[in-house]
Amino acid sequence: MLSLHVSRQAVSEMTPDTVEELARRLEADAYDNAFEGLQDWHLLRALAFQRPELVESYVYLLDLEPYDES
Repeated sequence: MLSLHVSRQAVSEMTPDTVEELARRLEADAYDNAFEGLQDWHLLRALAFQRPELVESYVYLLDLEPYDES
């Protein structure tokens, strides 16, 4: 069973190259099962919150929309 938990270590070990590869996998959407894609999506989402500088070019893959708090 795949775990959807994303560790801080996994996030801290990511480099621009590994994030680019992650984004390529998400764009291709050629996973053997939905859980693999979901795991990559959760990793990209964790990166967006913890290391946003690495994800700036790939935010569109997260389908996050800005919201107005007013």
